[in-house]
Amino acid sequence: MIYHTRKGRISSGEAIGILLLDTSVPFIPGDVANATTYDFPVRYKKVEGFTVARAIGKDPSIYPSLLSAAKDLMHQGVRAITGDCGFMALHQNRLSRELDIPVFLSSLLQIPFILTIIGEGRKVGILTADGTSLDGSLLTAVGVSEGSRLVIEGLESCPSFYRFAIEESGELDVAAVQEEIVAAAKKVAANSEVACLLLECSLLPPYGVAIQEAVDLPVFDYITMINFVFSAVVKKKYHGFI
Repeated sequence: MIYHTRKGRISSGEAIGILLLDTSVPFIPGDVANATTYDFPVRYKKVEGFTVARAIGKDPSIYPSLLSAAKDLMHQGVRAITGDCGFMALHQNRLSRELDIPVFLSSLLQIPFILTIIGEGRKVGILTADGTSLDGSLLTAVGVSEGSRLVIEGLESCPSFYRFAIEESGELDVAAVQEEIVAAAKKVAANSEVACLLLECSLLPPYGVAIQEAVDLPVFDYITMINFVFSAVVKKKYHGFI
């Protein structure tokens, strides 16, 4: 077998590239930005200047920095590129047009798929870092033309979550944040039409088990999406017998 590489590539074996916000919070196991979350290697790249405020504020001027970081990941050999903030959806269509590999920036991209599998008349509950900012522009970017089948609950009024995730206090009280998130999930699940939950924020997957135990519904998040795409860009060999 003969292998080839391109000049400037410094390592191999990382199929998924992850664009990170320019932020500083504790990234615990299960978080998109914690490499131990995955059963496979990933490659990270921080987008300089892409702060939480600019993400939630949907600042389009950050795009050149995002594109540069994404091109660097592609040059380093990743096979697909994702992000660590659901609000990156604003840049999904533009970036996917400019790169030669799959781009799936936002966990919200799972919405059309989920709506299809749960059937008409049922709804998706969405937990998001900021409910006031998850608007029509983001939904349109992920292929959702109207939001009548979505039940959106923001976490911006949850003090422990807000301090850790938005104010970037540098400290995470896992028990306190989990309590707030589970309470929000229960509020959404109280709607009898909600058939499953989707976690918009990349900081939320660590609490997925607690959420599911509390509401007894399927829970989708960034990690379900990343694992799905990985399974498409890196096929496995099957061994067994009949």
